[in-house]
Amino acid sequence: MLRPRPRGTVRLLRFTPVTRPQNLHLLQFLQFSSLPTRSAPTPSVQPDSSDRVPLRKQLKQDAKALKAQKRQRKESEEASREIWELTVGVEIHAQLDTKAKLFSRAATSTSDLPNSNVALFDLAFPGSQPEFQAATLLPALRAAIALNCDIQPVSRFDRKHYFYQDQPSGYQITQYYEPFARNGYVDLYDHDGIAHEDGERIRVDIKQVQLEQDTAKSQEYPPSSQLLDFNRVSHPLIEVITMPQIHTPATAAACVRKLQAILQACGAVTTGMELGGLRADVNVSIRRRGEAPGKNHYDGITGLGQRTEIKNLSSFKAIEDAIIAEKNRQIAVLESGGVVEGETRGWAIGSTETRRLRGKEGAVDYRYMPDPDIPPLVIGEDLISRLQATLPTAPDQLVAQLTGPEYGLPIEDAKPLIELDDGARLEYYQDVVEALHSIRPGQDAATRAAFARMAGNWVLHELGGLLTKADRAWDSEIIPARSLADIVDHLQQKLITGPTAKQVLAVVFEGDHRPIPQMLEEDNLLLRPLSREEYLALAETAMAQNPQMVEQIRSKNQLGKLGWFVGQMMRTGEKGRVEAPKAEEVLRELILGKA
Repeated sequence: MLRPRPRGTVRLLRFTPVTRPQNLHLLQFLQFSSLPTRSAPTPSVQPDSSDRVPLRKQLKQDAKALKAQKRQRKESEEASREIWELTVGVEIHAQLDTKAKLFSRAATSTSDLPNSNVALFDLAFPGSQPEFQAATLLPALRAAIALNCDIQPVSRFDRKHYFYQDQPSGYQITQYYEPFARNGYVDLYDHDGIAHEDGERIRVDIKQVQLEQDTAKSQEYPPSSQLLDFNRVSHPLIEVITMPQIHTPATAAACVRKLQAILQACGAVTTGMELGGLRADVNVSIRRRGEAPGKNHYDGITGLGQRTEIKNLSSFKAIEDAIIAEKNRQIAVLESGGVVEGETRGWAIGSTETRRLRGKEGAVDYRYMPDPDIPPLVIGEDLISRLQATLPTAPDQLVAQLTGPEYGLPIEDAKPLIELDDGARLEYYQDVVEALHSIRPGQDAATRAAFARMAGNWVLHELGGLLTKADRAWDSEIIPARSLADIVDHLQQKLITGPTAKQVLAVVFEGDHRPIPQMLEEDNLLLRPLSREEYLALAETAMAQNPQMVEQIRSKNQLGKLGWFVGQMMRTGEKGRVEAPKAEEVLRELILGKA
């Protein structure tokens, strides 16, 4: 006889990951649409035609309303900033890129079947002991060095006690009292997205970086079931704790983004925030400007307002939005004569308010104590020196290199190249530039930089546009670096036109692997320049068909319409032979009487 399962049961279950339904977008649409119910039918009312608003007008009205809303929000932010000072500290939890867990030899793969990579210690079996895996220390050290921290020669592990079903032992092993790294910093620049009022550069100090174990992954099944996957238990984490030195929501989001970029660049972490490999908590406090220092303090900084903590933020936008919402909530509480309570709060995507989760625990609540089963962690200077010498180039150094004389890229191109595809796009770009230099050796620095800038534009915008249109992930094999270099070289040498170059790129993208010179020759795509007489004939034909526009250019100096005539000449001329600069030159001569 089957007995009913008690309500609220937590089960260990081996389950198969569920794939994303193909029609999920349709289901989401249905979920948020106003569907008719089965109650009494509502009489159909045809709207008066006079009440109808044209779609284009409606879109303009909506855009205008959104712009006004953003302007009002900005004005409100600026007004509140004059009265209230916001202070934010950030805590980052990042999964280290390791093969084994922190205190067992179980694998750290997150894609395997649930509960298939679990050691006895991960489940807190009686008598099981932690076995520190030394290899897990290497990515943690790389992260701490990249964050300019002082590596401690001796550090120790502590137990942080709390009871929750995702932590079977009743405590989490971390480094609270003696972490392995202290006193680091991260520099944030205007191109990192910091708030305008923070200037061109600020420095955020890092209090400490500590090792700790991750918890189980839980999934709720209402009304009363919750499944636990212990594959994630004891996955090595680092917790990066900044000092409360951030005073704008945008800069807080920029700080997390910069920390993630640094951790990824040094090869310390598995994935970023978008795939769940990094989570952020933010501590938010408000105080009235000019107010006498109060009793509240945070990490040794006195005079701050009572802080609240917002847990498990999973995107950069969520960080900024949650801070704004919590700041406004605290201001409303204080202006109404209330008192801000120290508590832990949550945030849901799309919300406008944070929500209370529980009262804020302190160190005394967690009953921290040294872990008696794990010996001290001793780190030698030789290991630190070796890691410092082999550390990859930092993001800030890459930005300086890409915007310097060697490549000459604008910051708008340099940043995406570094951030896209975990650095794979940057490697591909550098391969393209190297191929260009091999095609045209011995060029001066200015010419090499011109080639590098053009290559950056094609890697980011032209090739990126094809990937987006085809909804394909980045793959450097789609278009070999040498093929793109050949296309850019032929374009730079004016052997093909821009439209022809885009056409060839699309053909290669679709799978044509012929060498570019061979393709251009066989398909008769090489540029055969038009004579001056041919340009004059095309221009005169276009002008004769549109005399009113010619007169507008002459009498009203509407030079922007020259581009329309250029387009007409390129459409009517032989495909791939009309060069836009030469076409415009002839048009200026005929219409304005000057070249």
